[in-house]
Amino acid sequence: MSITFKAEPSDKLTGQIRVPGDKSISHRSIMLGSIAEGVTEVTGFLQGEDSLATLEAFRSLGVKIEGPDKGQVRIHGVGMHGLRAANQPLDVGNSGTSMRLLAGLLAGQSFTTELVGDASLSKRPMRRVTDPLAEMGAVIHTSEAGTAPLTIEGGQSLCAIQYTLPVASAQVKSCLLLAGLYARGQTCVTEPAPTRDHTERMLQGFGYPVKRKNATVCLQGGGKLTATALDVPADISSAAFFMVGASIASGSDLVLEHVGMNPTRIGVINILRQMGADITLSNETTVSGEPVADLRIKSAPLHGIRIPEDQVPLAIDEFPVLFVAAACAQGQTVLTGARELRVKESDRIQVMADGLAALGITAQPTEDGMLIEGGQMSGGQVNSHGDHRIAMAFAIASLRANGAILIDDCANVNTSFPGFVDLACACGLNLSVQ
Repeated sequence: MSITFKAEPSDKLTGQIRVPGDKSISHRSIMLGSIAEGVTEVTGFLQGEDSLATLEAFRSLGVKIEGPDKGQVRIHGVGMHGLRAANQPLDVGNSGTSMRLLAGLLAGQSFTTELVGDASLSKRPMRRVTDPLAEMGAVIHTSEAGTAPLTIEGGQSLCAIQYTLPVASAQVKSCLLLAGLYARGQTCVTEPAPTRDHTERMLQGFGYPVKRKNATVCLQGGGKLTATALDVPADISSAAFFMVGASIASGSDLVLEHVGMNPTRIGVINILRQMGADITLSNETTVSGEPVADLRIKSAPLHGIRIPEDQVPLAIDEFPVLFVAAACAQGQTVLTGARELRVKESDRIQVMADGLAALGITAQPTEDGMLIEGGQMSGGQVNSHGDHRIAMAFAIASLRANGAILIDDCANVNTSFPGFVDLACACGLNLSVQ
């Protein structure tokens, strides 16, 4: 279904809102809850298409899951070896997280599984997980291009490996740790830069020992997970759109409630603060092993910066809307070290550069980043290329545009942020669906 957003110029963002639950944590709650022993109770679960795809996949693998009902899910875990063969391919839609993490978890099962996805996901690289899984003894068939569909042969005996990630990737790290649960020996993954550590935190929450030393995380295969209660915080990646919106729209004063503040995810806050944003934290606490806080954002004049490369992995999903912040900042913003953006749901470097240029902003894409000159955005028409984060980023851009922005191909916004249009309008955006 084709959906177009029309984002008309609006004034400011105000009020107090809570964005939907964290997508990364929602995925992992289903995966680990399913292979735990006992009933796992989840609150705050994201009822978006991506995490629902993970939920349906585990139902197809024989797990009884009640809900979701207003963010509440009950997962009747079947234990480490209780999954059963699905009677059809598992369709994970647009979700790269589902496909890559499931590849690791299913590599150690006794049965064969086929994983398929939509047209966008079927173009995304999978050898980054299938190659190291093959080193562990997994047998996985891909297309000639190394993409989905994936056929994961059952009955393989996995051996632990010591693996150094060539590129920082939480998905690859998590995939190998999940395979490591089923491998003989100790699996260790070393990352070149910190990436989100939700898998490690949640494994420990389920009682599974995980060791971390410097940049290396290790676990021993053959243990068990014990059911627990999980409170999924609001997704910082979804909150990022409103952080930027309130920063760039004069007179804004917005509170975002119960946002996940995992230290491996707060790059967007660090970068915006370096650009001059006014973001304060309150009600800081910890839920289910994850730090959370309320964020208050007031409008502030932003200035261009050279984004520190050590912040890139901590903000990798937030760059589409950070590019909008850069377009509204005084001076030049320079991003390097973000080649990963070219293999997301779209080529986010090229697609954002094209969209900003269509709105009158000078945006020069590079191999691993972008140079953006702040300026006055005009109205115009852009194509999100089916990428949910790009669609929402250009909706936020309307807060500083001098004309309406038409954003094509927005159906996938529901993958991560169901109810985005209504919530955005509730705090001041002038956004409609065409």
